Amino acid sequence: MPTPLPDSTGPRRRTLLVAGAASLVVPSVAGGTAWGAAQEDGFAPLLARAADQLTGGDFDAADPDFAGALKTLDTQAAGWWGTLDRSAGRTALWPDLAPAADPGNFGQSYTRLRTLATAWATPGTSLTGHADTRDALLDALRFLHSAAYRPGRPESGNWWFWEIGAPRALMDTCVLLREHLPADDLAAYTETVAAFCPDPDRRTGTPSLAETGANRADKAVIVALRGLLAKDAATVALARAGLSDVRDGGRNSLFTYVTSGDGFYEDGSFVQHGSVAYTGTYGSVLLGGAGQLIALLAGSPWAVTDPKVSVLYEAVDRTFAPVLFDGLMMDAVRGRAISREKARDQTDGAVTLSHILQLASGAPAAYARRWRAMAKGCILRNKTTPYAGLVGIPALARAKAVLDDASVPAADRSTGHVVFADMDRVVHRRPGWALALSLSSKRIAAYEAGNGENLHGWYTGDGMAYLYDADDVGQFGDGFWATVDPYRLPGTTVDTRPRADIGSGGGTGTYRPKNAVAGGAVLGSRYGAAAMELLADGSTLRARKVWFCLDDVVVALGADIGARDGRTIETVVENRVLRGAGPTRRLLVDGLPQPGHDGWSTRRRSARWAHLDGTGGYVFPDFPGRARDLRLHALREERAGAWRDINTGADTGGSTTEVRRRYLTLWLDHGVSPDAASYAYVLLPGASAAATALWALARPVRIVANDATVQAVEARREGVFAAHFWAAGRAGGLTASGPGTILVRRDHRGGVSLAVADPGRTATTLTVELPFPVREVVRADDTVSVTPGRRPVVTVHVAGSRGHTHGAELT
Repeated sequence: MPTPLPDSTGPRRRTLLVAGAASLVVPSVAGGTAWGAAQEDGFAPLLARAADQLTGGDFDAADPDFAGALKTLDTQAAGWWGTLDRSAGRTALWPDLAPAADPGNFGQSYTRLRTLATAWATPGTSLTGHADTRDALLDALRFLHSAAYRPGRPESGNWWFWEIGAPRALMDTCVLLREHLPADDLAAYTETVAAFCPDPDRRTGTPSLAETGANRADKAVIVALRGLLAKDAATVALARAGLSDVRDGGRNSLFTYVTSGDGFYEDGSFVQHGSVAYTGTYGSVLLGGAGQLIALLAGSPWAVTDPKVSVLYEAVDRTFAPVLFDGLMMDAVRGRAISREKARDQTDGAVTLSHILQLASGAPAAYARRWRAMAKGCILRNKTTPYAGLVGIPALARAKAVLDDASVPAADRSTGHVVFADMDRVVHRRPGWALALSLSSKRIAAYEAGNGENLHGWYTGDGMAYLYDADDVGQFGDGFWATVDPYRLPGTTVDTRPRADIGSGGGTGTYRPKNAVAGGAVLGSRYGAAAMELLADGSTLRARKVWFCLDDVVVALGADIGARDGRTIETVVENRVLRGAGPTRRLLVDGLPQPGHDGWSTRRRSARWAHLDGTGGYVFPDFPGRARDLRLHALREERAGAWRDINTGADTGGSTTEVRRRYLTLWLDHGVSPDAASYAYVLLPGASAAATALWALARPVRIVANDATVQAVEARREGVFAAHFWAAGRAGGLTASGPGTILVRRDHRGGVSLAVADPGRTATTLTVELPFPVREVVRADDTVSVTPGRRPVVTVHVAGSRGHTHGAELT
């Protein structure tokens, strides 16, 4: 049986790498601490633990389960070893990373040295324990210290290489080589790291900037490793204190819920860089960094004892679980990382699962049992990109322990509907599929780009709809971003104007549109409605878009679509990579098979339904005010591209190798400079052609309204009425006093469930008049008051609720 989602109301670059604070117990550091002074060798067990975190510790190199991971490590390390310049007069360690003094180059050089050191320290590789490898590593570290990374050099270029990327890789390498590093060398390296990353609390190059989220977690790990290597108890304590932000009274603690800016939100949202939905990258890094430090320091005088660490535990269920689908991380929460060739959705998902299993090792039993079951289910279901091929030996060792444990069940996919109101994301999960919506507003960015990354991310936050199919989990991770038409992302309504690359310069930036409405309401963790007002970037295009998420279908409505720029406006229904069954996966339109060759296209003025083998059905129903000339376009094409086209980053840039994929694209043409145009289509994921035809004929979901005032549907069999009001109005007998999202369900026993939200965050109260009698209130949120009667009135105090759902149960 599917697992319900918890109630949400209550290698990559970054992986290279309050009240609770007042009660944090910090070991005394006076006089270097008695513990550190009397038992300097007490640092040794923690350093050994840190090394195990890098190598996998005591695993059996002859175990065939580790063969693939060992081969991957060995192949990569052997490649770097074979091209390492060991000559006396060298100016760089590798010819492609010259000059060594460039921050991107020395940052990547340290990363490669860490790979070599890991292979040297790990049993079963071609470099294991070799003296020449060890000596070359020691010499290479001296070279980089002299030529590139040392105290006194002013930061230039990307700050991240100076304060996180290089110091993390350097400290990891020192941990692995610690028994062979001369004392003077080790002191020089720890002093360098102390210069550029003295504490987890501040940006060294910009001291007025407090570190938050993933950056704080990264720096805490760096500072802890530096303290252990230097045998400095005060520095280790500083690292632990950084997790809880003791310095600033917990303001930027990783273990507290935020209501704005970076960090974890109580509704499961995670934001980084002020306005970017970043669960899948920065959120995962925070989970990994904090979890690593908790595991590293466990049982020591610096063990993490902040009682608010439960926020991190709750985040696994609230924040990460809803956006993991069979082990992959949904692209809607990966930001500019979608453009990274070596960090695709399955890679980021595997890394996050690894972090969850790491955290489980020290978490309370109830959490740990649930997480291990979830991870086991994800790993076993994903046959397309097996977990063992995506992670290194330490992560594989953790997973193997769970997979081999018969007492740990493999959890089913979770089901439910989640509105992440604080980051403008919506996820709807059913037993065999899931839909993720990427929205944006004046609060949450439509995209982030920069440092050469995400060059074509223009429309990724304009209502892109990601349909995940349990039978095709590789849809978005197999060359999609390198080849997809970036002007035709599924779910979006776009102006067809040409766009220039974004984010090609140094630094990162975001684009936040001017609209207020983005978000929606959830009813009983099962049904949902989401709305977004589109105010397009660089265009007069505007649109009012709503998605109604029901048991087996998603109804998408658009209204008030207009533009004045003399260009064609399109709404993209689907843009699917034709994976698995080859280029001739059958497309039916109104029951008729369509040609299967590349280059075929058609347009239909009155199409009622379509079906794509291996994906499901699409229905184009009538609705009040439907334009007779609304045309459905279909196109089969083979598209070619390269990852370099969308990412030229210093350490994340893609290859120039051509990638080819075949696509089937469906879109609706609103014509040139439309005025008050509209659309309606229904997604039936996994439905057969016969079921799609029957649905189109029976119309079990009726479109009640689709105009500039209200967009509404009624699912009669499910007893659900759902609407988004853009202004005061009436639909289906229900009246709303102003803007808001409303869902009502009546069951066969006379019970009534109600959910209301104000995703525009503009109202103080929203009054709803129901079109049927109510006798009494069974349960209601504190913000909801009900006047029962023949025409009951529900008043919802939405002010200050940040778009979250308010609910009531009536009879």
